[in-house]
Amino acid sequence: MSGSTGTPGALSSAAAYHKGRLKIAFVLTATYMAAEIVGGVLSGSLALLSDAAHMGTDVLGLGMALAAIHFAQRPATAQRTYGTYRLEVLAALANGILLFGVAAYILYEAYRRFTEPSEVLGIPMLIVASVGLLVNLASFWLLAAGAKESLNVRGAFLEVLSDLLGSVGVIIAAIVVSLTGWTYVDPLIAALIGLFVLPRTYRLTAEAVRIILEIAPPGLDVDEMRRRMEAIDGVVAVNDLHVWTLTSGMETASAHVVVADGSDWASVLDAILSLLATDYGVTHSTIQCEPEGFRKLPVYL
Repeated sequence: MSGSTGTPGALSSAAAYHKGRLKIAFVLTATYMAAEIVGGVLSGSLALLSDAAHMGTDVLGLGMALAAIHFAQRPATAQRTYGTYRLEVLAALANGILLFGVAAYILYEAYRRFTEPSEVLGIPMLIVASVGLLVNLASFWLLAAGAKESLNVRGAFLEVLSDLLGSVGVIIAAIVVSLTGWTYVDPLIAALIGLFVLPRTYRLTAEAVRIILEIAPPGLDVDEMRRRMEAIDGVVAVNDLHVWTLTSGMETASAHVVVADGSDWASVLDAILSLLATDYGVTHSTIQCEPEGFRKLPVYL
């Protein structure tokens, strides 16, 4: 006897709920990115161009996030039994790799500017960066709620956050250049922006890799889950317990449960499914119940 909860093809993705906000953030970011590139070229500011580069990754990241949500909402098929939810995770992983590359480029350019200083126009730089700050604040607000629920949205949110702080840094650099003429502050701020992005990018990428490798969700003690399942009346043992994340907000589990002779299998199964869903947030679980003494072929992992 076996049972399961949830149907992946019919589940509602956390990211899908925030699709409209992602669209607005995408339009705002793409529109301003073009203006920031022009402003960076005209003012000669590396900090402004580095912020524009982050804007570019935002545009690509938001675009990939929207595309992933679109494909993830497609129903499961006979061949894609879990649907295409993992596309959201792949998009987040791609965003992380992209951010690593951008940060490395900014750090290289900052080093080059320190060795070969160039003229920077403070006032145009200040105007463009101030408008950019307003755009980033709007996108930050739009994506803040979704970042708590979806890894895919979180990837876009982190990019917007880095841009928001980047805009603040560019404004500071513009003020310093305008008041003192000290142009070294421009590559200094650009380098700080690049360094700020790296640890956050690492965490995003590590979480995406964790999901792809089907490692148990962080903070979930699998041994404790097994003990609590075995403590249910009628359960003799729990074998082949696996817990993983399908995509953000969709925890999944499977197990073979040995049931004592004479026990009510339906009650045991119901108690296990309830425990997983209520106490561990595992909303899609497949449990196979087996009688004591049942012999099955070994499973090699």
